[in-house]
Amino acid sequence: MDNRRLTRCESDRMVAGVCSGLGRYLNIDPTIVRLIFVLMFLLGGHGLLVYIVLWIVMPSEEKPQTVVEVKTADEK
Repeated sequence: MDNRRLTRCESDRMVAGVCSGLGRYLNIDPTIVRLIFVLMFLLGGHGLLVYIVLWIVMPSEEKPQTVVEVKTADEK
């Protein structure tokens, strides 16, 4: 079973990470996805609307939480 999730990419993003998230999910280069959105925008204006909707709907990828240990004066 494939456990991929469609999420916005935080590490390889230009604006909101939508195109890089779609590229990762579809296993294609994010530049191709970006070009498709630009072409959709230029050929009818729907690219921007679709991008904004995906920006709102797609969850951001989960960042690993870092744990910081604080030592007190009693600990050595």
